Amino acid sequence: MKRPALISIFAFVAIFILHHDFWNWKNTALVFGFMPVGLAYHVGYSIVVSLFWILVTRYAWPHSIEKWADKPHD
Repeated sequence: MKRPALISIFAFVAIFILHHDFWNWKNTALVFGFMPVGLAYHVGYSIVVSLFWILVTRYAWPHSIEKWADKPHD
């Protein structure tokens, strides 16, 4: 397995674990005076995950599969 793919798998597992933010469940604090801390966490989490998937598709995408699919098959 190539290094970018392996790094992507480990990052995916870390992101998966961070998605379950149990440490914010009982936190009643507000961010910017109006947003619950759990919602603010997930706003930041969504941005991080979006950037993660952009990097995965750029560096760990299996280009050999695309080349195989583009070839004419008999």
